[in-house]
Amino acid sequence: MTVRVLLADDQPLVRAALRMVIAEAPGLEVAGEAGTGAEAVRLADDLRPDVAVMDIRMPGMDGIEATRLITAAGTARVVVLTTFDDHEYVYGALRAGASGFLVKDMALEDILGAVRVVAAGDALIAPSVTRRLIEEFAARGPAPAAPPSRSLDGVTAREREVLTLIGRGMSNTEIAAELVISVATVKAYVTRLLAKLAARDRVQLVIIAYEAGLASPSR
Repeated sequence: MTVRVLLADDQPLVRAALRMVIAEAPGLEVAGEAGTGAEAVRLADDLRPDVAVMDIRMPGMDGIEATRLITAAGTARVVVLTTFDDHEYVYGALRAGASGFLVKDMALEDILGAVRVVAAGDALIAPSVTRRLIEEFAARGPAPAAPPSRSLDGVTAREREVLTLIGRGMSNTEIAAELVISVATVKAYVTRLLAKLAARDRVQLVIIAYEAGLASPSR
């Protein structure tokens, strides 16, 4: 099944580079291109792509507002791809409903892999961005006790291991290699953790791992 991708970036050279890479990637195709947030919203509604790859800083409507409108309408899942990994942008994009947050200095293969992950219904955040989030939590001082809905009481020892590695910013593939299990098994553990901890997505799992003392900026 081909994953249809909408590219939204105000820089034509960036769109051209992504278009060429996607054209050569098996199972991916470019459904359309937008140079502004408003155009991205309109094209997402018209074309119904599987994934919109969204820049943040664009003229007029920015990528965060465009992400909010696209995800609210259910016209596409969104991966934010930007030069800026400031935590305020990360929070804004994830609150708006983005399923991924990537930075443009990542390897192209990793960016394409993230698009496939998000198209399959999962979420993915660049490890460098995850580390920045953890550092931000640490800078705020001691975290408050986790609410009852996020208690680790029902989490098994193996699930705790997986949660710890998620907190360190590892991808499912990296966790599988670390624990010598399959990626499918890791995905199953992540699904269970999301349900047991009442977490909306992988980002909340990172927060929970930090609050529970399983992850810290020094680990």
